[in-house]
Amino acid sequence: RLQKLKEMFISKFGSAPKFYARAPGRVNLIGEHIDYCGYAVLPMAIEQDILIAVEPVQTQVVQLANTNSSYLDFSTSVNNIQINKTKPQWHNYFLCGLKGIQEHFGLNNPNGMNCLLDGTIPPSSGLSSSSALVCCAGLVTLRANGKTLSKVELAEICTKSERYIGTEGGGMDQSISFLAEEGTAKLIEFSPLRATDVRLPSGATFVIANSCVEMNKAATSHYNIRVMECRLATKLLSKSKGLEWKKMLRLHDVQSKLGVSLEEMLTIVEEVLHPEPYSTEEICKCLGISLEELHSQILSQNMQDVSTFKLYQRAKHVYSEAARVLEFQKICSEAPANALQLLGELMRQSHISCREMFECSCPELDRLVDICLQFGAIGSRLTGAGWGGCTVSMVPTDKLNTFLKNVKKAYYQTDGQRLAVENNSLFATKPGRGALVFVEA
Repeated sequence: RLQKLKEMFISKFGSAPKFYARAPGRVNLIGEHIDYCGYAVLPMAIEQDILIAVEPVQTQVVQLANTNSSYLDFSTSVNNIQINKTKPQWHNYFLCGLKGIQEHFGLNNPNGMNCLLDGTIPPSSGLSSSSALVCCAGLVTLRANGKTLSKVELAEICTKSERYIGTEGGGMDQSISFLAEEGTAKLIEFSPLRATDVRLPSGATFVIANSCVEMNKAATSHYNIRVMECRLATKLLSKSKGLEWKKMLRLHDVQSKLGVSLEEMLTIVEEVLHPEPYSTEEICKCLGISLEELHSQILSQNMQDVSTFKLYQRAKHVYSEAARVLEFQKICSEAPANALQLLGELMRQSHISCREMFECSCPELDRLVDICLQFGAIGSRLTGAGWGGCTVSMVPTDKLNTFLKNVKKAYYQTDGQRLAVENNSLFATKPGRGALVFVEA
């Protein structure tokens, strides 16, 4: 693959690349939509990745090309980076990583670059192809300008810089992309960012299955509405408990200020919030503010037209999912005899909560989860933002081949469109290593 990339680079730019950078995609085993609420998540890097061949140049122009001809070439001056939020095209994600590093170091005259990109992560599949591209671009810019940063610093900069495209993400994708290590999943905690090894039990293999429903986080408002619903739930819960609600942004902040357990937080949600959707008027009444204050001080620019918010359901999902992550880690470290059954049950509960409380599933994902469970998965759930993308299933290793055959038949071979992409849509994966730069030997 590297040789092919090098040859394409030479025919495109007329000279050989000076170095390469790679950043992996990821699958989140458990802990969906809780990183931006401040809670730990449990992902692992996958083998599929973004690979970029690079040649720094003296002109202050970045030229981007892609081995996939459906992604058009792009070039821009490094001193005038414009990121278009309205149409998230592939090069805009590269520009996020580039701009993040430039701003962090205050680079006035950064080097230009010729870059050729090759990606094996299925796009818009919930396996974090866009974040891998942002991370890879950050790494490339760092190296091309002779700068260094720790992996943690890189992850934090790339998390912030992906927001240039309008996605209010929480940092899981960028963190695992940099901090992953081969052979182990990671518990990723935030503020401060740290990663702890989680040894997955032997006897099971994780299988990713793509629903073939594309979901682009930046192009949809679903994701950002959920971020805002969690923020509004934070404000209402804080106010009801006499906390300084104006300063509170994440559901984790409420728990830590009150010093209570996740189970107690679930009880507080039951007491304080009601299951019916909240109108903007009711939210203002609860907080004692005007509609104008709500719009100018709390709701982000792209939320101004949303008139109702589900707060009870979102908070309930976040606190219960955060508890499932800790339970998953505990089972992995204690490794009881029935570890696989216990982990499988947590994955199932997670999917039900994503479907019913967070409403981030879709009929195809639900069908795929059912098929996977029917054909022998011990646990199965959606992974990534949802509304399309992939499921992750835990399958006994000795039943893997039969499982793959049956799922292919039941989900992919019943539909012409899915059949066309089935080879890249269903695969077993092991925890892979994190992002790195290498110079060809």
